Amino acid sequence: MIFVGVDWAEAHHDICVVSEAGEVLARRRIPDSLAGVRALHELLDEHVEEPTEVIIGIEKDRGLLVSALIAAHYRVYAVNPMSAARYRERHVTSGSKSDPGDAKVLADLVRTDRHNHREAAGDSEDAEALKVLARAHQSAIWARQREANALRNALKDYYPGALDAFGTDLDGPDALAILSLAPTPSLGRRLSRSTVTAALRRAGRQRNLERRASEILATLGAEQLAPGPTLEAAYGATTAAHVALIGAYNAQIEGLEASLSEGFDRHPDAGIVRSLPGLGTILGARVLAEFGDDPERYATAQSRRNYAGTSPITRASGKSHVVLARHRRNRRLADALDQWAFCSLSTSPGARAYYDELRARDKTHRQAIRQLANRWVGILHACLDQRVHYSEELAWKHRADLAA
Repeated sequence: MIFVGVDWAEAHHDICVVSEAGEVLARRRIPDSLAGVRALHELLDEHVEEPTEVIIGIEKDRGLLVSALIAAHYRVYAVNPMSAARYRERHVTSGSKSDPGDAKVLADLVRTDRHNHREAAGDSEDAEALKVLARAHQSAIWARQREANALRNALKDYYPGALDAFGTDLDGPDALAILSLAPTPSLGRRLSRSTVTAALRRAGRQRNLERRASEILATLGAEQLAPGPTLEAAYGATTAAHVALIGAYNAQIEGLEASLSEGFDRHPDAGIVRSLPGLGTILGARVLAEFGDDPERYATAQSRRNYAGTSPITRASGKSHVVLARHRRNRRLADALDQWAFCSLSTSPGARAYYDELRARDKTHRQAIRQLANRWVGILHACLDQRVHYSEELAWKHRADLAA
């Protein structure tokens, strides 16, 4: 058996191969290309007969290189960069660091401590594709929100009437339609009822057109503090840019949602995931994509909770015993789980009762949602492990028995 450390970089990768006794057998720098992967396979073939005798440590759990290593049937451990840094500090007190040295650190880490780390899972191609779409969709939503926040800040400085007219819905069709026509207060005061009504109709509004047009005209035409013409024109140009970007994000998000929905429907686990209260197509796709679909990845429900970051951590020393929330976790998965827990309050009586019980024990809303999400992760694990759809009665039966 041999142990391989791969220090991944954008253009090349440093390789270190060590024996079971810790002897360095080979060092190599390979390019990030098909030729580089081929050279790596040839190097490893010189030392072992079977690919299962190769154990690899790398600070990455996805990408073409990792997929190629898993496809070759090597055992690949995705090591958290922080864990690798701490392991380096155990052996190198001088603070020195190099790419070849990091490759040696990773090789030694999987040689002696791999039992404390997670082996990279081989998710299906459908799950990997779903992850790409889900992350692109979520990133577009976050980017749109940043543009909306920037637009809101600008409007506060020179166009308060627009904020009064559209409130927090600055990325909605009404706001984008009107602000594209009137990005400045002076242009807003010149709008006619017919122009506003036509713009709202083109944006998709079908009901209360006249009433909504009257409200917008009244708000934009009201007296307000205004900047000078030159400054107003500058603000108007930036607002027009924000409006155009938000509109583009809306169109791309809609397209990504369609692709994400189609990909989710094709996945064999979609029915089970969608059966849980609070998980629709988009949120369910995010949860499934971030967890992955390799059935061997999570040995227990607790290991799934630990990966999700919903389970608490305990720090105990002497008389001190503190239970804390995990803050180092998959941010995208954490965001999806928080939304799931909140949405489940209106669709699952068991979840609602559990949340109310936590609040009665003086838990804050945030703490209760986090604990509820932890509970949902365990239920999801049981459903996927047993290949069954969600049952409200079975999921919360033990709590009903305790209450009785």
